[in-house]
Amino acid sequence: GRPGTSAMSDPRQVQGTGGSSALSKCSTAARGYTRDRFLRFLVGRRRRRAPLVHRGYYIRARAVDHCVQDFLLKTQSHPRTQILSLGAGFDSLYFRLKDMGLLHHTVVYEVDFPNVACQKATLIKRTEELSALVGDTGGEGLGAVTFSGEDYKLLGVDLSELSELERALEEAGLDSEVPTLFLAEVVLTYMENSRSDALIQWAAEQFSRACFVLYEQMLPQDPFGRVMQQHFRQLSSALRSLSLYPDRPAQQQRFLQKGWTECSVMDMNEFFTCCTPEDEQQRMQALEPFDEYEEWHLKCSHYFVLTASKGMEPSWTPLSSSMTAPCGGGPIRTAGSVPAAACAAQLGTLGLRRYGHRSVLISPNVILTTGGFGEEGGQHCRVRSFHVLLKHAGCWKAGCWKEEDCDRRWDGRLYHTVSCLSSSLALVVGGRTSPARAGLGMLWLKFPETCSALDPGDMRVELVSLQPAAEPAALRWRHSTTEVMFKGERYLFVYGGRSAEEPVLGDWHFLHIPGLSFTVIPVGGPVPESRHSHSACSWNGGVLIAGGLGAAEQPLGSVFFLRELERGFGWQAVETHPAITPRYSHTAHVHKGRLLLVGGVWLHSPAVPGLTVIDLTTGLCLDYTIDGEHLEWPLMVHNHSSVFLPDEEELLLIGGGGNCFSFGTHLNPEPVSLNLSNILTKQ
Repeated sequence: GRPGTSAMSDPRQVQGTGGSSALSKCSTAARGYTRDRFLRFLVGRRRRRAPLVHRGYYIRARAVDHCVQDFLLKTQSHPRTQILSLGAGFDSLYFRLKDMGLLHHTVVYEVDFPNVACQKATLIKRTEELSALVGDTGGEGLGAVTFSGEDYKLLGVDLSELSELERALEEAGLDSEVPTLFLAEVVLTYMENSRSDALIQWAAEQFSRACFVLYEQMLPQDPFGRVMQQHFRQLSSALRSLSLYPDRPAQQQRFLQKGWTECSVMDMNEFFTCCTPEDEQQRMQALEPFDEYEEWHLKCSHYFVLTASKGMEPSWTPLSSSMTAPCGGGPIRTAGSVPAAACAAQLGTLGLRRYGHRSVLISPNVILTTGGFGEEGGQHCRVRSFHVLLKHAGCWKAGCWKEEDCDRRWDGRLYHTVSCLSSSLALVVGGRTSPARAGLGMLWLKFPETCSALDPGDMRVELVSLQPAAEPAALRWRHSTTEVMFKGERYLFVYGGRSAEEPVLGDWHFLHIPGLSFTVIPVGGPVPESRHSHSACSWNGGVLIAGGLGAAEQPLGSVFFLRELERGFGWQAVETHPAITPRYSHTAHVHKGRLLLVGGVWLHSPAVPGLTVIDLTTGLCLDYTIDGEHLEWPLMVHNHSSVFLPDEEELLLIGGGGNCFSFGTHLNPEPVSLNLSNILTKQ
């Protein structure tokens, strides 16, 4: 979507966003996300987009179509209705509605830059499938009209010039007494606020029965929002609405103050959950192998659909949820904040720009980081080198290490687990290369016992593949592997995750540590919901499982403790007060009877998850924000790893970030230290 001239961002660049958007919509239709057989005639070029982009454009199309079709349904008793699409670009809305037989008494007006409208008119005339549907009545050349059919008018006007727009629409036959739907899909945000506000107010004042659908970005100040803003600034198409209207309440007030009597707003997570039927959610989720849940949910939380109306009888409320449970969430009450400081590390932390990796403390002052996707050799790829952080005299020294024959064995896996079993041995379980392949099994990592005395650049890690016979339970990713004790023996508890075949797993396996044999141990109690991207911590010989992403890709807020009993283990739910906000892609640690949940992604609050501290004796749960004000870059605390240093009560966040929709990849450039001693002594 887009409009404008000097009163907006650079018009040519803004038009470029429209062309890019049309290509994405075309790719989304080609993969079966949306049904649109007309778009390819209007776009011409083809370019296949990534699954994350397909999902983003799917939910955009779904929200707009939902509102437009609801308007047509609710006004079908009227003899005439109108749709005015502002900054329509090369959109195929008219042709789809006409083909579906929904335009019995509706005229569609589309407005865009004169050169865009002329290009589109030429394409329609040249393409039989389009011109046959619309029926050319030869009305072009009259004023701003570039193409005219009985129920379709295409106008070339600059939206930011309101008087010109008003005159052109009047000449084209727009009737202010007829129920009219205004549609603005990522358009108004490129205009100066005074001009977009004037357009919103003009629509309310001039039309006696009117509805408005707005689809745009929001939440500019959190880390994802900062990356999003920067992307559009670099394209010379700044998102201008965000300064005055950064969130849902501000947009709602904007419309109510400009003359609209009813207004409701949903972010796209809420729309997907509340206004998309379950079978349709499942159909979409199964279309392509997909493993970028964090970025999908973050993209959806930064876009909204707004509907406003005036003079409509009965009132028009297409965003009323069919679900009984409330979809959105209010603000989270916080007990304070924890300052984040860039880690005082000597050169070499560049190898830690990655996500989906694992970091483990292999001796009191040595952290080994493996795998993930990030920067290596100046390019983005699955990382094959190992990274060592070594603390000496209060300062972290960093080094990368890559064994010569490591490429053959270390397959660049993501979302695996690493369990340190002794001072010289760690076990890698599962992980994936691509979302369609996860048969990676287990590996030993061997390193020198005296590594804490070495320079990080001197450290050597040896990889040993394990026999496939021991591996069926290891063919998963986004799972957890946690040490437990049963009858004095050590086991690794492998739980949850997902596989190439199953989008979410709820099974578990006990791996006897000395011989690495999978052992059956009875487990009773209420079985937790299947989940992946949860956290798991050893505690009192058992395991604490918290959060995760469950079936239907919904975050979970449950906490479970798997505790040792006389003849096996038993699950028990851990009650917290208040209940924790559902989240996933966080990390966790236990310290002095408290469970610390670090970062992650949640859907139910405009704030970003920080640090949650749960007292395991009382169940008291306190939330703290992570204050990244002193960092020179946005801190994304998801897809990260973290290491807790109990003596200093210091938490080290390593890596994190991901592909921010079509806005580029953001990877935290260096480790971040959180000093928790203040909040841990308070509670």
